[in-house]
Amino acid sequence: MSEQTTHQKIALVTGANKGIGRAVAEQLAALGMTVLVGARDPQRGEEAAAALRAAGGIVHAVTLDVTDQATARAVATWVEERFGHLDVLINNAGITGSGQVSPQDAYDQVPSSVDLDMVRTVFETNVFGVIAVTNAMLPLLRRSPAPRIVNVSSHAASLTLTSDPDGPFAALMPSAAYTPSKAALNALTVQYANELRKDGILSNAVAPGYVDTDSNNHTGHLTPAQGAAVVVGLATLGADGPTGGFFGEDGPLPW
Repeated sequence: MSEQTTHQKIALVTGANKGIGRAVAEQLAALGMTVLVGARDPQRGEEAAAALRAAGGIVHAVTLDVTDQATARAVATWVEERFGHLDVLINNAGITGSGQVSPQDAYDQVPSSVDLDMVRTVFETNVFGVIAVTNAMLPLLRRSPAPRIVNVSSHAASLTLTSDPDGPFAALMPSAAYTPSKAALNALTVQYANELRKDGILSNAVAPGYVDTDSNNHTGHLTPAQGAAVVVGLATLGADGPTGGFFGEDGPLPW
């Protein structure tokens, strides 16, 4: 049998015990991939993995806190020993602010009065955590015939959209933490794409849309499954697919 027919695709999704991440894990499992549910809390990760297994997926829980490089390295070692490679990395784990999901979060991020510790905390997860996990997994991704990296961003990351005083984001509270962290994530995505293009590793950023999740107190109008669809699309791009792009459900988004 050829490598094409025997190669089992392995996907790692960070922050996958709930919300968009869990929906992404479910959809990738439905496509026949072996999916690793990354979660900070081992119990919540295992509960999510068990539910996805019950639905017929090949799913394993892995304890992964993106702000703790030791856990990223431990997961990489486990994947190396168990599978020898990784095909898809979905950097989904992210936080909006202080960790207390409330309307106050938005006010706390106004640039002129923001607490720098909050900014550091948000960047630690949304930017530095992505670097830590991606770099830990790159040796495994390089062993894949079709490696894909997808970074879950936000429409708020678009400087074009957020700087338009008459645009749809004009009413958003100015943010010195979450919004800049996602803009930085987009920039980081492009830099990884530029470095890894020659190796056939496609790296893209995605804005799932306003999805009903804990991060917005379930005010989003899209279901997690709807938000996950565009993520999964980028995770399963063909060899001629784009890299270094920023996409929403309707296609490319402005930077």
